Amino acid sequence: MDTTVVILELAGFAALLLWGVHMVQTGVQRTFGPKLRHFLAGALRNRIRAFAAGAAVTVALQSSTATALMLTAFSAGGLVELAPALAVMLGANVGSSLVVQALSFDVTVLAPILVLAGVTLFRRWEDRPHDFGRVLIGLGLVLMSLHQFLALLEPLVARPGVSEALRVLEDYTPLVVAAAALLTWAAHSSVVTVLLAMSLAAKGVVGIETGVALVLGANLGSAINPLLEGGSGADPASRRLPLGNFLNRLAGLSVAMVAFAWAAPYAARLGPDPGRALANFHTLFNLVLALAFLPFLRPYADLIRRLLPSPAAEARPGSPIYLDPQARETPSVALALATREALRMADTVEGMLAGLREALQSDKRGPITRTQQLDDVLDGLNSAIKGYVLAIPSDLQQPADAARQTEVLMFAINLEHAGDLIARDLLSVAERRQSRGVSFSAEGEAELVGLVDRLIANVRLAASLFLNRDPATARALVAEKEAFRAIEAEGVAAHFQRLRAGDPRTVETSSLHLDALRDLKRINSHLVEAAAYPILRTGGELLPSRLKGIG
Repeated sequence: MDTTVVILELAGFAALLLWGVHMVQTGVQRTFGPKLRHFLAGALRNRIRAFAAGAAVTVALQSSTATALMLTAFSAGGLVELAPALAVMLGANVGSSLVVQALSFDVTVLAPILVLAGVTLFRRWEDRPHDFGRVLIGLGLVLMSLHQFLALLEPLVARPGVSEALRVLEDYTPLVVAAAALLTWAAHSSVVTVLLAMSLAAKGVVGIETGVALVLGANLGSAINPLLEGGSGADPASRRLPLGNFLNRLAGLSVAMVAFAWAAPYAARLGPDPGRALANFHTLFNLVLALAFLPFLRPYADLIRRLLPSPAAEARPGSPIYLDPQARETPSVALALATREALRMADTVEGMLAGLREALQSDKRGPITRTQQLDDVLDGLNSAIKGYVLAIPSDLQQPADAARQTEVLMFAINLEHAGDLIARDLLSVAERRQSRGVSFSAEGEAELVGLVDRLIANVRLAASLFLNRDPATARALVAEKEAFRAIEAEGVAAHFQRLRAGDPRTVETSSLHLDALRDLKRINSHLVEAAAYPILRTGGELLPSRLKGIG
């Protein structure tokens, strides 16, 4: 019975450890999510910077799996080449080993301090300090659960027969590697498995050879979840990065297994005790793996592409499909192609608004994540369109071509700004509502959803206007700007009326509701500026500050 209780307690503290890691990941993503994504995107131009960025982001997230899933969205959307993405994953492997190094020291005394600071921030602040409180609480839970887990482990492994059973595993190295890989896959974290191996080795329960096998298995197992979860299944491009990451770890494992008889005794000399030696071996192994693959990432990426070729008839989201470089010598044709590409941006904004509507009504994280990925697609299309139209030779353009070039640029830029408002501000409203566990009042939710639906209709109107350049349609779209201003004023008045009536849900979501009203109006303004203003300005119907009277 005592053994059963100990095993249940071990399982409970293991679950607490995983929950702590989850809180750190979600807290970091909510606090620094856009900055992390931009940091990664900015570092992808150079493989060394990409490697360093992968290590840094993984240390922040405490999980190479989280880094892999974030980066897979970039790669699948066509926003990053495969070779630098693979460099990020090599850095993520090293970053994961640095997390193990940090947690292997006796820092348990910090656990209650971190939890106290985290709860204070979580309860007394909003927005980023609120979300950063989750990070501190998660770190405290990780340290606390690790300490308790290892403390419980000692009397369990001291029981008769347990040590002998574990030592028998030394004769079955491939089985140990497979078991460690499965444990890491189930836990979604190699950190847990490596720390367990270090603890068992430090207490003399297993030999250094078994500890090395556990570390190698953990290293492979952390690449399984991105392989199973990161790819969409429909597009082979979405599976290239997870597959490349898995295969380079498998290659490292294969070499290590061939040289196991030499590597295991060498690992014992890497630290003053078996636990520290395994931590250093984990770091050294990933560093060597990175140094071996970094010089050959281009041909390796080409090999992965040949293994998973894209269907010829399909393009990846975020990559242009109409921008023919040869057509730039004929500006009218090139601008027509850029127009077709810009309409894909309008479709993407419409999809983001549909995702926002679902996120405002749902308590699930899925709509938020999917809509954030669409913002990456929008950014990719905007960059491609701007680069393409600005490369059209100016000496070949007629005055009408130059005017249309400006219209295309304004349309793309304003749609990208609208997408940023959805991804950065309005999805933040949905995230904060979910994290606080509150919901809008029925009237407030209907008001916001109605405005989102009206914006979807205006996106379609703007896309139609961008094509037909009809002044009457432009006036109708400009009129929507005045309508939204009036709707916002009415919405604020109705919101304050519900506050005075004491509606508890209105009180809980007051700032969120007002933020959403403001940002929805700003999105509509970008739609007007994207499509209507250039048409009316060309026709002389637009004053510096307002629309002329039209009788």
